[in-house]
Amino acid sequence: RIGQIEKHVEAFLGKPLDYSKKESIETDPKKRSFPANEKDLYAHWSKLMKYEVMSRIVDMKEEQNGLATDEKGNKKKPTMDKKLSDVEMEKEARSKVLKSYKKIFARLVNEKRSDKLDKFYNAITKVFDPHTNYLVPEEKEDFDIDMSGKLEGIGAILREDNSYIKVERIVPGSASWKTKEVEAEDVILKVGQGKEEPIDVVDMSLRDAVKLIRGKKGTEVRLTIKKPNGLIKVVPITRDVVEIDESYVKGTVLELAPLKTKVGYINVPKFYRDFNDRNGRNVTDDTRKEIVRLNKEGVEGIIVDLRNNGGGALEDARMISGLFIEKGPIVQVKAHTGAVDILADTDATIDFQKPTIVLINRFSASASEIVAAALQDYGRAVIVGGEFSHGKGTVQAVVDLDGYVSPMAKSYSPLGALKITIQKFYRVNGSSTQYKGVTPDIILPDQFSHLESGEKFLDYSIPWGEVKAVKFDKWKNKHDIKALRASSSIRVKKDEKFAHLNETMKWYKDQKAKTKRSLTLVDFEKERKEVREKTDIFKKELENQNLSVKDLSGNKEKAHQEKFEEFAKTLRKDAVIEESVHIMDDMLKMEKK
Repeated sequence: RIGQIEKHVEAFLGKPLDYSKKESIETDPKKRSFPANEKDLYAHWSKLMKYEVMSRIVDMKEEQNGLATDEKGNKKKPTMDKKLSDVEMEKEARSKVLKSYKKIFARLVNEKRSDKLDKFYNAITKVFDPHTNYLVPEEKEDFDIDMSGKLEGIGAILREDNSYIKVERIVPGSASWKTKEVEAEDVILKVGQGKEEPIDVVDMSLRDAVKLIRGKKGTEVRLTIKKPNGLIKVVPITRDVVEIDESYVKGTVLELAPLKTKVGYINVPKFYRDFNDRNGRNVTDDTRKEIVRLNKEGVEGIIVDLRNNGGGALEDARMISGLFIEKGPIVQVKAHTGAVDILADTDATIDFQKPTIVLINRFSASASEIVAAALQDYGRAVIVGGEFSHGKGTVQAVVDLDGYVSPMAKSYSPLGALKITIQKFYRVNGSSTQYKGVTPDIILPDQFSHLESGEKFLDYSIPWGEVKAVKFDKWKNKHDIKALRASSSIRVKKDEKFAHLNETMKWYKDQKAKTKRSLTLVDFEKERKEVREKTDIFKKELENQNLSVKDLSGNKEKAHQEKFEEFAKTLRKDAVIEESVHIMDDMLKMEKK
């Protein structure tokens, strides 16, 4: 079938297309009928290719006319060598689409055994629940990196660009950064291990190229790179541990004029822990350090940001919750046998006793939902965010399959791993976070409200459930949630940022509903023009210069300063952060009454 489609695509894209014919394509696979015969199949592929070519044509026109922008709304630098006529542009677009699809077809035909096993096994495991799955060895390595927040390699973020592997950016302080020779937009042509003959990585998949580049700390990799100016050079790099800074806890002090409130802010991107290194970094220790630092700064309250935190180590969810309460049960865990265990904080130390806000959205999942739910049930924190959190209330164990085969089968090693759902967890009030998620005390307009994202939208998701509540001592505070909600609602209705966000989300929702696209070039260009104009408006987010963001690191290096300014700018543009500072101010006023 792949060969049939490839021949059809080659023939179809081998000649100029008719862009005036009144026809359309359904872009939502769920709304498309399965092709009844080969004629219908070829008709669909012809429409798909035409849609792809038109998209390339419009991309090139926008670039040629200086209208193309990046994800931040900045003008893109032209990459075309010369101005093209409409005829030349159409021919170039067909050529690019054909090249791209030939590469896709080649990869499908040349799929490795491990890729086929990956698809086969996961077709079976996904029927049990969305989080039980088979991990090929490379995915197991990625999983370990994700959990620990570090890897051994060169510290370059790479991307695939047609047939080439390009450097997108360099991690500050990494092995690549220390060479001062590898930079963004460099093309990697070859990869060599020490003094071995280098391997050509042109036309290689990104995953396969990364496998060659990663390696043990202290070993040497030699990259043959091509600079944007055409210069080709060989750069030897000694691999080292790369800490993925975006994975780690970050803290700062926020002050919003004209308010007099000094608010601590802790961003917790994930619940990381290196299970292979007992002395390695973990999210609990890092969060505790930030709390100590913020206490020294004299903050009156803390905002803990768990938005987009997909979870991680269950043990850290228990321990981080314990930083904010004296002691008591945090979460209940139920096994397949029906037995329920209670994970509790047994340390009477309270690391932070002042008012606390926890931010969540529909990408806050698993361990982050445990923390939000526990602090909400205790009345210890006010939960603020979108309509609901993700709704992943299950626990997984990762089983290394190499440990389950006989010595006779070791030649097949490595076999990868199986990530299996083994338990469900429940709040101290008995309710599960599974499927439903956590509902914030104060719901704010959310940039993801147009997305069908969350456990409830996943196939084969496990239903909600409940167990018996456990006894716990609620936190004594003077926070009137209804009053806080009412005050917040008044501000949100008047806030320009939230008005802008609501308008953006409404437009995105309307766009998402328009799944049938015209295949005439005139209509396509008209639609793209509207999308570009709207998107450019929405990208120009409003930055609140009244929000002060303090760097607590003391690091004066240029790379750090640039990174921190980007972090501060993100916070100043964030309507939820601004409103959370106002909510904290209201909470502090209630405390003083």
